[in-house]
Amino acid sequence: MTGTSRTAAPSTDAHEHAHGSTRWELWFAIASGVTYTAGMITEFALGMPLLGMPLAFFLATYFFGGFFTFRSAITSTLRGKFEVDFLMLVAAIGAALIGKWAEGAVLLFLFSLGHALEEYALSRASKSIEALAELAPRTALVRRDGGEPVEVPVEQIAVADIIVIRPNSRIPSDGFVISGVSAVDQSAVTGESIPVEKEPVTDPERAMRTIDTLPAANRVFAGTVNGSGVLEVEVTATAADSTLSKVVELVRTADQATSPTQQFIDRFQRWYVPAVIIGVAATLLVAMFGFGQQFSDAFYLSMTVLVAASPCALAIATPAAVLAGVARAARAGVLVKGGAPLETLGRVKAMAFDKTGTLTWGLPRVTSVIPVDGDDGALLIPTLVAVEALSDHPLATAIVRDLADRVSESERVDATDLNAVIGRGVRATIDGETVEVGNLRMFDEQQITLPPALDAAYGHARDSGQTLMIVRRGDRFLGLVGVMDASRAESAQVLAALRGTNVGRLVMISGDNQRVADAVGREVGVDTAIGELLPEDKVAEITRLAQSHRPIAMVGDGVNDAPAMARADIGIAMGAAGSTVALETCDIALMSDDLGRVPFAVRLSRATSRIIRQNLIASLAVVVFLIIATFVGLNIGAVVLIHEGSTLIVVGNALRLLAFERGKEHHGIDHEDKPAL
Repeated sequence: MTGTSRTAAPSTDAHEHAHGSTRWELWFAIASGVTYTAGMITEFALGMPLLGMPLAFFLATYFFGGFFTFRSAITSTLRGKFEVDFLMLVAAIGAALIGKWAEGAVLLFLFSLGHALEEYALSRASKSIEALAELAPRTALVRRDGGEPVEVPVEQIAVADIIVIRPNSRIPSDGFVISGVSAVDQSAVTGESIPVEKEPVTDPERAMRTIDTLPAANRVFAGTVNGSGVLEVEVTATAADSTLSKVVELVRTADQATSPTQQFIDRFQRWYVPAVIIGVAATLLVAMFGFGQQFSDAFYLSMTVLVAASPCALAIATPAAVLAGVARAARAGVLVKGGAPLETLGRVKAMAFDKTGTLTWGLPRVTSVIPVDGDDGALLIPTLVAVEALSDHPLATAIVRDLADRVSESERVDATDLNAVIGRGVRATIDGETVEVGNLRMFDEQQITLPPALDAAYGHARDSGQTLMIVRRGDRFLGLVGVMDASRAESAQVLAALRGTNVGRLVMISGDNQRVADAVGREVGVDTAIGELLPEDKVAEITRLAQSHRPIAMVGDGVNDAPAMARADIGIAMGAAGSTVALETCDIALMSDDLGRVPFAVRLSRATSRIIRQNLIASLAVVVFLIIATFVGLNIGAVVLIHEGSTLIVVGNALRLLAFERGKEHHGIDHEDKPAL
């Protein structure tokens, strides 16, 4: 109602002060209502106007009803802005100048009451955000130098401290588990509805160096709730630098990124308010000289027009919806950095996805095992597992992880003398026989040709985008194994859901070779898959796509995809709870590594835009109606009542977003947890 954008305060103390001010404003509004009622009773019911009591009560109403309005008007006027508060004060003072104290009093009473109720309603959205700040406990049990745990304030926790997390207690700091097993409820930070199982890291020193790449099973975040087990956690961030603190601060300051609609409204108000003042002056002159009204009657009419034309609901229509939308997104583990990305996301015409870590998990899996016929084929898996168990290569790790349980105790063999052949594969020895595991080049260079059946199988598997390893033991081939960074199970469903929200073009961009990109692209259902791209090539591809489809969004991991996300109209980062870079570089952050929340974010954006449009139309319709009604005799009290009622309706409509699709964030999408390493 003041016409100013509401910028969230940067600290908890400031928020407590703001809520205290809101409470005082509500009490002042109630006091103005009591004094106005008393003034009306003494003037009309008790017949005591000569004793001056009605005037005394109306003056009290002016004080209580005008105190916060006057303070806000002074602040905005000193900034060179004439806003709704200023218009209301002018109307109230004008009513007093012509002796209509009751009309001026009711104007200030209703305006102050409406403003206080509006602030109270908006505080529901603010409290939803501020509740995040209360999640982290005030103290923590810290074990130092191997001694007994000591309770200390969270502000005194330092990086590398060891904290003890008791069952069913909140975790005070970000870190990784070094002892204990438990399930942790991370819903408050990441939006995940199911507790995440936690287990210790195997190498704490390496974990501290590679904290951003640790799997979810090892990492914990401040503000999450431990389950039934006891955990010991090594701290990786102070309380002020925790993921939770960054999320709270980013959400609190979210409305600084003004939405396109709000920017238009702000520009509109710059000329609208002066235009209203000119219109009020013209009404006064026309009523006096055109229709011959007395000055007092003409002035009263012009003040009523002033109130009717005040854009109260119009000013709050967009900020209220943005605040509620940002708060709802935060509760679902989607961090939206303000009104601009929230509104723009709903208008996205095309969306580009990084492949590795976004549409896929970024973890190689065994996707095909093709043994030769006969007894030699039966030796394929035992031989391959024995050799790859000696290697620390990521593909070897995937093979052992996925195939070891397919080797029975009687089939198990031991390999020795592992040697890497750079760019080709590895050699080892089993029972005196040389075993070679490698790509086609390893055997072509030895002028060894594949058997026809194996060669045909190799060509077919290669065309599907798999990385292939051929296994030869002694002088005979055993078969081949294909490994691939397979897509997430939910990727195809996510893309289908996005098409259902009218995102017109879906593109995958990747640094992998084109054959792999094509294979993953076919599997998930993108329109175009583009491979062999360096980071700068991804930026160029986003630029090209934006020429025909705009706005455009880019979904990536927030690190190597940061340039492309910055070039897109909207950058969406995956798994931002584990990455400071992702939190800082994107426009929208998915706090969990959960691709399935992207369609929800788009639907929430479109619902927010829809609410904004409804609010703007209703606000303008009320203004037009009141201006017309004023000229046919509607008095100033009724005008204010309708005006303030419409503002509260606008705010209430915006607050519906707080309940948007609650519990349905994954509607139509089967969520898949990240596979264990």
